[in-house]
Amino acid sequence: MLKEALEIQKQIEEDYAHLHYCAEVGFDLTKTRAYVKKRLKEMGYAPLDCGKAGIVACAGTMDSGKCFMLRADMDALRIKEEAEVPFRSTNGNMHACGHDAHTAMLLGAAKLIKYHEQELGGIVKFMFQPAEEILEGAKNMIDGGVLENPKADGAMMVHVMTGVPVDSGTVIVSAPGVSAPAADFFKIEVKGKGCHGSAPHLGVDALTVASHIIIGLQEIQARELSAFDEAALTIGALEGAEVPNAIPGTVTLKGSMRAFDEAVRNNMKKRLAEIAENIGRAFRAETIVTYTSGAPTLVNDKELSEKTTIWLKEILGQDKVLCSCELPQNHGGGSEDFAYVSQKVPSVMVALAAGDSREGFIHPLHHPEMRLDAKAFAYGTAALAEVAVRYVKVL
Repeated sequence: MLKEALEIQKQIEEDYAHLHYCAEVGFDLTKTRAYVKKRLKEMGYAPLDCGKAGIVACAGTMDSGKCFMLRADMDALRIKEEAEVPFRSTNGNMHACGHDAHTAMLLGAAKLIKYHEQELGGIVKFMFQPAEEILEGAKNMIDGGVLENPKADGAMMVHVMTGVPVDSGTVIVSAPGVSAPAADFFKIEVKGKGCHGSAPHLGVDALTVASHIIIGLQEIQARELSAFDEAALTIGALEGAEVPNAIPGTVTLKGSMRAFDEAVRNNMKKRLAEIAENIGRAFRAETIVTYTSGAPTLVNDKELSEKTTIWLKEILGQDKVLCSCELPQNHGGGSEDFAYVSQKVPSVMVALAAGDSREGFIHPLHHPEMRLDAKAFAYGTAALAEVAVRYVKVL
C-alpha cells in the first residue's frame, strides 16, 4: 500500500491544494462536496448524499459480512490565512486544522482500494463529513444512516499534526481507551434590567451578574474536581455590553468545557447550571443555560488499536509507527466528533505527523500561518487503505 500510495502522491497533493484553496465551513460545503463527488465518480464510485452535507461511497461486496468505515472531515475554520503557500485561501476561511489533507488522503485511499476491490472480502465505506469544527457533522451523518446499509463493524480516522518535533510521515496509533475528551459548548444568557449609568439602583446590572458567574465557575475546576480529573472550562466570549454610560439589561456568556471522563463531564454540566442560576437569583437576575453543541469522549477499541499498530508497522516500518502510550503526553486536549462513531462501533483514531518543527514547520494547528508537509500524505493514505483492507480480510 505504501508503494502504491507513493505512486499517486502527486494526485493526493493536487486534491489537497484544490481543497485548501476553496476552504468552506460548517455544513456550507458546496464547492468542496462537488469536487469530492467528481473525484469519486472518476474512480468508478457512486457517491451518495448523507445528512445535511455528508457524502458516502462504498467499495467491495459483503462476501465476508464485514464492513469497515474510513472517515475524513471536510470543513475549514473562519480564520484569515497568512501561510505562504501558492494555493492560499483568499475567501476568509482557512483549512487550519488539516481537514483538506484528511479529505485528500481519503480520496487517495479510495483510489488504492479501488485497485484491490476484487480482493476485498467485505465492504469498505468512505465517510466524507461536514461540520467537525462545530462538533455537529458526525452525529448528523449517523442520524442520516451512515453506519447502516451496510452496517459498519469498525471505523478509523486519521488526523494530521504539525509544529511538533516528529519526523513527517510518522503514524501514532491511539492506545486503547479515551484519546480525545468530551466537549460541550454552551451559552449563559443573563437577563437583568437596563437603565442609565447614573442611576444603577433603578436597574439590575447583567454585566455585574455575568462577572460573578465567571468567577463562580472557576471554582468547579479549582475546588470541586480532583487533581486527577483532567478537565477544562473556558469562558471565551461576553456579548451585549457595549455602551459606556448605560447599565446593560442583557448579556450573554459563551464558553466550552472538556473532560476525559463522562461522569466528570456530567457533573460539570450540572454544576455549571446550578452556579449560573443561583448567582443570577442572588443578584435579582434571570439566567438561562443552553448547551449548543458537543461530543462525547472518543474511545479507541483495544483489539482494533493493537491490530492497527501491527499492520502499519508491517507496511510503514517499525520506526514509522508509534503507540500514543509511548509519548510523554499520551492524549491531546482537543475534542473530535468522530467520538460519536466510536460510541457506536469499534473505532481507532490515528495521528499523522505532517510537519516537523525541526524542518521549519513551526506553527501548530489552528494558527493562521500553519503549513503541512505534503510528503507525509502518502503515509496517511497507505495507513487508511491498509487497515481497511486488512480488516475486511482478517479481523
